[in-house]
Amino acid sequence: MRKDPNNNCKSSWPKLVVKKWLNIKSKADEFNSDYAIKAESGYNERRKSCSDHNPYVYVPGDFSAKEDWVIEVPESLKRPRFEPEMPTVTDSQNLRMFVGTWNVGGKSPHEDLNLRDWLRTPALADIYVLGFQEIVPLNAGNVFGAEDMGPASKWLSLIRQALNTSSSQTNQEVGLNYTNATTTTINVKPRVSFSDLLSLEDDFDSGRTSTSDSNSSEDGSPSPDHSSSSRYCLAASKQMVGIFLCVWVRSDLNKHINNLKVSCVGRGIMGYLGNKGSISMSMTLHQTSFCFVCTHLTSGEKDGDEVRRNSDVIEILKKTRFSQSHRLPGQPFYPDNILEHDKIIWLGDLNYRLASRCGETNELLKKNDWQALLEKDQLKIEQRAGRIFKGWEEGRIYFAPTYKYLANSDHYVVQSSKSKEKRRTPAWCDRILWRGEGLKQMSYVRGESKFSDHRPVYSLFSVQIDVASKHKFIRRSNIPSALTTKTMSLACAAKVQAEERLLLTRAQSCIEAVPRF
Repeated sequence: MRKDPNNNCKSSWPKLVVKKWLNIKSKADEFNSDYAIKAESGYNERRKSCSDHNPYVYVPGDFSAKEDWVIEVPESLKRPRFEPEMPTVTDSQNLRMFVGTWNVGGKSPHEDLNLRDWLRTPALADIYVLGFQEIVPLNAGNVFGAEDMGPASKWLSLIRQALNTSSSQTNQEVGLNYTNATTTTINVKPRVSFSDLLSLEDDFDSGRTSTSDSNSSEDGSPSPDHSSSSRYCLAASKQMVGIFLCVWVRSDLNKHINNLKVSCVGRGIMGYLGNKGSISMSMTLHQTSFCFVCTHLTSGEKDGDEVRRNSDVIEILKKTRFSQSHRLPGQPFYPDNILEHDKIIWLGDLNYRLASRCGETNELLKKNDWQALLEKDQLKIEQRAGRIFKGWEEGRIYFAPTYKYLANSDHYVVQSSKSKEKRRTPAWCDRILWRGEGLKQMSYVRGESKFSDHRPVYSLFSVQIDVASKHKFIRRSNIPSALTTKTMSLACAAKVQAEERLLLTRAQSCIEAVPRF
């Protein structure tokens, strides 16, 4: 399902405003990707007769002297093929995953913005999960009206260049590509609607094929030859007002990704509009399921605001649901909600502040005493009390608070008496948490870009995933008892098949006993 690029016009405003005011979901399951889905083979064939080899039962030749008779088994007698489900044998594989979050303060990026410093790590990652907040100003037009896709396309273009352009390329080449990507006629092409995705999941197990879109579009999708030569490709991206989440993977890993789904939960105005809330993305890489949750929670540093943020977290966990298709025998069970995934990353502007007075905070800031300040961190206080994120982990913080800075400055707003901006107490608003086995955090640091009043934060993870082995077999002695039970069901199936043949034999005898005229 493709969106008409001309639909994002002013004439669509009344309909969009009504839908948002009435909390009517509209295309929340669509997302963008470098690759389209192609259907391959159809459903697995069912057993068509008593015999597993063909759809007919052949009666002996002496049934009729003149010709052989062929009787097709009635549809009511047809039974599914009984096949034991052998246990999957897996190997483990370690990958590197980069996770970054950045509140960009409603500013659209310029072509000279350098993302390489933010995305650069000692070793290249295999997966990049990048979440943004406030990629558009959170004004009434953007909250109630049509999505402004322009800034998102610029971010995608800059990220693509940063991941796929070597340092030897000139800035002129990068700027040209940025201009081409962001001045094209608006042609927003979502990857595919989830109604299409779910119907295709029943057709093939692999879930997707690495086939690129035919045309470049404003969302940064490449031409066919571009994606094949790129180191990294866009697995999926999704925008909800100012929240934006995109996942990039090494090009050769893309074919092993399936069951990509998104779910959006609004927690802003009236409790459900998208100026605050979450975008969650679910995917399966080989045999391991991932969920990435990019959030922008309730702001404010008044007493009780942390309770509202706690409520946001609880509602996001409760309301996030990934649509499911009809599951055929032999297909895996895909996660339905956030906590069912093997590995979960929660990133974003969580907006938790410091529970301390401004004067005390200033003194600790001057001393760079981050550990003393962190004792007053609301997120850690609420987590220790067991009110939120029970069972989740966060790395040790050794960097300065990431909010709130003066524009193009290294000074916090609270440190300037001349600033006209709100005197927000510095805090670690931008955070990355995780849950699940096989996730090991290697670093947790912040970037130093002065583009926004927030500093970007990123973390590098070592991720252990399960990969199905094609070269291992299980000995019969190691087959679990559950499989033995299924083997017994095979014997029952054989008995049913014998009874079906017996019925046909008896029918033949009855026909032979009838006098012929």
